[in-house]
Amino acid sequence: MEFYVNHPVLFLIAGAVILLVLAQSVFFLVRALRRARELGMDKQKLRKIMISVSIFTVAPAVSILVGVLALAKKLGVALPWLRLSIIGSLSYETIAAETTLKQMAGALDASGFVTVLFVMTFGIAFGLILTPILTKRIQKGIKGLENRDKKWSEIFNNAMFLGMISAFLGYVFCDFSNVFSGDTSALIPVLVMASSAVVMLVCGLAARLPRMKWMLDYALPFSLLGGMGMAIPLTAWLA
Repeated sequence: MEFYVNHPVLFLIAGAVILLVLAQSVFFLVRALRRARELGMDKQKLRKIMISVSIFTVAPAVSILVGVLALAKKLGVALPWLRLSIIGSLSYETIAAETTLKQMAGALDASGFVTVLFVMTFGIAFGLILTPILTKRIQKGIKGLENRDKKWSEIFNNAMFLGMISAFLGYVFCDFSNVFSGDTSALIPVLVMASSAVVMLVCGLAARLPRMKWMLDYALPFSLLGGMGMAIPLTAWLA
């Protein structure tokens, strides 16, 4: 059987897994509604909450769709659809896939496809394993630090966040030194990141206006789309 990234078997496997996850979501939704009725919560209020949550679920879904489209060119639709629909991170999955693909020469065969799948899955799986083991201890430690010194607790939390961001900044700036050798293509990821940051800043400022707080929920997909949109002319100009 000849392998290709959009083989129907891959869609059947991905569809089966995603249907299982959707079934779990429906199950817990029904359980939550039943419990709300047992507690005597107002039906009108419940309906309003469900409509509000459904609308704002579209925001992260747009960013996920962007990631699927970005990866689909080389990996097909099934694998990105599966990875970004279950437990995954858009930033991690795209970097893991692109880094692995760069090490492969020629067309993506079955062996290479499995390698990409393994790299995309292996690293992110540790979060699922370690979360129930370490989360309670980490939260207890952070809470204890906050009780002892709130200022240092804030510094510690900000430092962890900046450390995570720095890992992705390294990927953006890793080839920047090539600019001094005349390779202007190294500027593309830097300028794309700057474009996304500008869009995010505009969304943040817009959210401060009356009745514009909903922009906070859509800032991520807007910045992603803005960055991808700017990547087209930047690549044509600098590549």
